[in-house]
Amino acid sequence: MTKSQNRSPRAQLGAVAIALSATFGASAPLMAADWSDTSIGYRFGTNFREPYNNTAIEKNIINIEHVSGYKYGTNYLNVDLLNSNGKDPAASATSHVGAQEAYVVYRNTVSLSKVTGSPMKYGSITDVGMTLGFDWNAKSDSGYNSKKRMLVFGPTISLDVPGHLSVGIQELVESNAPCSGTTCVGRYSYKLHPMLSASWGIPLGDLPLEFKGFMNLIAAKGKNEYGGNTATETLIDAFIMMDVGRQFGGPKGMFKVGLGYEYWKNKFGDDASVPFAAPNYGAGSGAFAKTPMIKAEYHF
Repeated sequence: MTKSQNRSPRAQLGAVAIALSATFGASAPLMAADWSDTSIGYRFGTNFREPYNNTAIEKNIINIEHVSGYKYGTNYLNVDLLNSNGKDPAASATSHVGAQEAYVVYRNTVSLSKVTGSPMKYGSITDVGMTLGFDWNAKSDSGYNSKKRMLVFGPTISLDVPGHLSVGIQELVESNAPCSGTTCVGRYSYKLHPMLSASWGIPLGDLPLEFKGFMNLIAAKGKNEYGGNTATETLIDAFIMMDVGRQFGGPKGMFKVGLGYEYWKNKFGDDASVPFAAPNYGAGSGAFAKTPMIKAEYHF
């Protein structure tokens, strides 16, 4: 691997943060927020999995999430900092030291209603937009060692529900530079492939509860780094969150806690039904996680 690929997730995340700051700073006059919501959160689960690692993994996850609206659309940014226990060991460390990972998601959706000045309403569709963004991750572990880079672009529709619900079909341009054991493949590009995505935040009547989450259904993307076939990837993260602040007389929407579930089959497109062996080179059962979680988030 190159020197830049060997940098820690923390160092690489710092580089991304500087790039994002420069990007948003340069475009601030054009994209000044009309509204925004930023939160810092924590979630925890004990049954996470990783490709090529068939054991249950405990993870503590800190995340920063930001969503805002500007003159022509919306911005979304999420940064997850994930810390595993020793079942997912760090590279060049004892089995008692867990791996660390940074995962960044950014999406900008331009509203055609706002750009054209004409409503884009069709039945239950309240708006049509074009989404452009990226996924970026870095992980230093003794196994797969993912270095995912993915560009995302395609149409998104907003639907008429309490709260919000959006559904999109995007094209993905993805590459990776993982290592498995002592074998590093360098930067590897997959075939172009589509994704059906959805995100939602729906209040549950007059209760201080919200059903929120996202779903990605990602088509197979050709051969993987080792010559095996990739598989359709399904990722669902869903939570029931309680507005605790509202319950105790505090500001509405400031502090929330909840329970959730993550369903991630064929993580990163690696086939969970096939072991890592010639000639098929899947990822084994570690590429399939079904994980209950707890979560807390503070909005400011």
